[in-house]
Order: sequence, then C-alpha cells, then structure tokens
Amino acid sequence: MSLLKKTAAITAAAAIAASLAGCGGEKTETTAEINVFIAASLANAMNEIAEDYKAEHPDVSIVYNADSSGTLQTQIEEGAECDIFFSAAEKQMNELDEGGYIQDGSITPLLMNKVVLIKPTGGETAVTGFENITDAKNLALAGEDVPVGSYAREIFKNMGITDSVMAMEINECANVTAVLTSVAEGANEVGIVYSTDAASMKDKVEIIAEAPSDALTTPVIYPVGLVINDKADEAQSSAAKDFKDHLCGSEAQAVFAEYGFAVNND
Repeated sequence: MSLLKKTAAITAAAAIAASLAGCGGEKTETTAEINVFIAASLANAMNEIAEDYKAEHPDVSIVYNADSSGTLQTQIEEGAECDIFFSAAEKQMNELDEGGYIQDGSITPLLMNKVVLIKPTGGETAVTGFENITDAKNLALAGEDVPVGSYAREIFKNMGITDSVMAMEINECANVTAVLTSVAEGANEVGIVYSTDAASMKDKVEIIAEAPSDALTTPVIYPVGLVINDKADEAQSSAAKDFKDHLCGSEAQAVFAEYGFAVNND
C-alpha cells in the first residue's frame, strides 16, 4: 500500500476515534477496544452510531479505520488487527470469507445504496447523464479496486462506452470520499459517487443523474461481518459481536436511513 493511502487511513481512523473521546465528566475504564474497518462512504453514519452506542456502553472503545473496501481487504489479508469489516460491496467480503478471514455465519448484507453522477453546485457542464459523460472535460473516478469505481466501470461496460470514458482526462481517486471532495472543490467537472455521499455535501455538489438500472445490474449492497481476530480476548470478541448486532438493529438502521441508506430486506 502506498504511503499516501496508509496516511489517509490512519488520519481517518484517528479523526473519528478522537471524536468518540469523552466530552467531559467522569472517565470510564475501558474494558474492550474493538477495531472496525468501514467503507469510507459509511463514516458519517457510523460516527453517529458509535456515539449512540458508547452512551450505553461507556466501557467499550471503538476504533474506526475508514477507507476503500479494497484497501481495507488488503490490510486484513496482510494481518491488520480487525474485529468487524463493513464493506461497500459484496466482492471484498466474499473474498475474505473464502480466504478464511471471516467468522462463519456472521455476514449480514445490511444496507443498499445508489451510484450517481455529480457536479459542483452551480457548476456548468454539458453532461446530462451517464450516456454523455464524455462531454465533460474531466472526470473524478475511484480506482478499480474501490467498490464505487468497480460499479462505475460496470456501468461503462454495459453502456458500451468504456473506451471513450477511459480516453478522458481522469482523476483516479483512492476512495469515494476523495472523489466527492475533488468535485466539491471544483477540481473536476463531474464525478461518480454514492447518493449518500452526494447528500452529505448537498450544498457543494449536485446530482446530475442516477446510474441507469439496466447498466448497473450488480446490487450495491453493504455487508457487515465479524473478522477472525486471534489477538482478541473474550471481552473484545464479545464487544465486537454486540456492536455488530447493534448495527443490525432498529436504532442503528434509523441512523443509516437518516444518511440516505436503504436497509436490505432480502
């Protein structure tokens, strides 16, 4: 992994962990610290959920590592300590499961999202949808191993525009947050993100169009599962299972809904 990606992951984890520190009052002794690897698009919702959870479980410390699901998968395979993996696609979770990294029967295909094409708020572009995306001067696009980047490439393939899109000036980004930021700052004319990401910066980006249903046939599902962690003691393992159960419960699902995610009921 590049130094840039490692720095981004550490920074994201530190920033979110810091926000979960006590806001005054008596300090509570931590009995368990759990490491939760989350897709970058989940960061805002998961931050709120963790605050709610810690209000009821002050003895549990939650440490997030937020990045692209492909990067997180690689980190787990390389031995990074992780208790819960929450991916933005089933591909990374399935590969980890097949590789023996996920606890049997612990995977829940929890959430669903949409892929959208965005531009800066008030920005001028001739692009009206994915069908004429090449009318843009440039494009912010997540890497191929990033779920949203993989979904985008599936759209291009099914629409028969892969070659023309790949001939564009492309800003290949490390994760969906980087795509969102690039478009929000006006560095790129258009970009491809999730609808939840666009909603999180609705004052800075506008949705041009959703991905055509016949072009993106792979469901955008976010599975969550328990990672086999041989370093964890009984308290840590128990806390990880409880937090994963909390994520699947009605309280957390209400928060996800506030951020635009749909609960997968299949």
